[in-house]
Amino acid sequence: MSKAVVTDEKLPDLPPPSNTVGPVHWVKENLLSSPGNIALTIFAAWLIYMLVPGTLDWTIISAVWAGGADACRANPEAACWPFVWTKWEQFIYGFYPAESRWRVDFAMLLLVVGIAYLMIEKTPGKRYMGLFMLVIYPIIAWILLYGSVFGLEEVKTNKWGGFSLTLVIALTGIVFSLPIGVVLALGRRSNMPAIRSICVVFIEFWRGVPLISVLFMSSVMLPLFLPEGVSFNDLLRALIGVALFSAAYMAEVVRGGLQAIPKGQYEGADSLGLSYWQKMRLIILPQALKIVIPGIVNTFIGLFKDTTLVLIIGLLDLLGTVQAGIADPNWSIKSVPYTGYAFTALVFFICCYGMSLYSRKIEEKLHTGHKR
Repeated sequence: MSKAVVTDEKLPDLPPPSNTVGPVHWVKENLLSSPGNIALTIFAAWLIYMLVPGTLDWTIISAVWAGGADACRANPEAACWPFVWTKWEQFIYGFYPAESRWRVDFAMLLLVVGIAYLMIEKTPGKRYMGLFMLVIYPIIAWILLYGSVFGLEEVKTNKWGGFSLTLVIALTGIVFSLPIGVVLALGRRSNMPAIRSICVVFIEFWRGVPLISVLFMSSVMLPLFLPEGVSFNDLLRALIGVALFSAAYMAEVVRGGLQAIPKGQYEGADSLGLSYWQKMRLIILPQALKIVIPGIVNTFIGLFKDTTLVLIIGLLDLLGTVQAGIADPNWSIKSVPYTGYAFTALVFFICCYGMSLYSRKIEEKLHTGHKR
């Protein structure tokens, strides 16, 4: 017969039951918790079994890693990575002059350093660095890439290409689409009918046409409406089209965040005597933008992938330079096209997944207990 013991001392915590922790519990809770989950788990395991071994064998195990085109011809049923090593500079710089590629490298280095500075926690002067990256850096990058000033040789934009051109288009669209989208979202919710109508027409027009049509319009039709002797650079036309197209989608994302803010926040700001712009800048927009971080980043990721469409107007981004390399008769090998597209997919996945990871970190940092 056991005896009851009464004590004022704190007893040590007991470990949790063995059936509520560990990998076995995780499998039961997440993979085998119901008949439907069991069926989905079996189906996913079958897909992995069918796809992953063959993919790993083609891309890594049996792939050709060294040598040239002859080595790939000897093994045409596996990935031909020497194609990527040989065309590497073309994939990065396009047809940018070799003697001036240091300018592209320096612009990319500034970009990486600036982004890393903003991502590292507790670094001083982040506000000023953010302003530098938004305002000063684009000017520096354009001077470095285009030249014609400070003794730099001019490099026409038709020689730009590869991954560097992809970054130029994507970053320009990202930098300009967010502020324009915020203004359009505020305008669509304005009490002034003229402002609201203009914003509604703008948003619905750009959302109602595909990006391919926008690029064709900017490249082929726009010059017909310009005065004689006035012209825009092909790349500049594409940048404007991509930025305005993305801004229309961004406006709807931001508008969703504005509508999610409780009415009491607006009334509280009005009761403090704040002006419209003070209310938006200090109270409403910070909350709205925090809510729609996933939607904003989703739009950015879509924009980054849509940069490949500039190929149809003659601008060779990363995908365009890869296709140009595939067309090289010296690399007329069965596995070369698949290798080139696999390389392109990997680069885009790394960039897009990096943006997704960073957005999740921002969400975790900014959420204030309302996250479900």
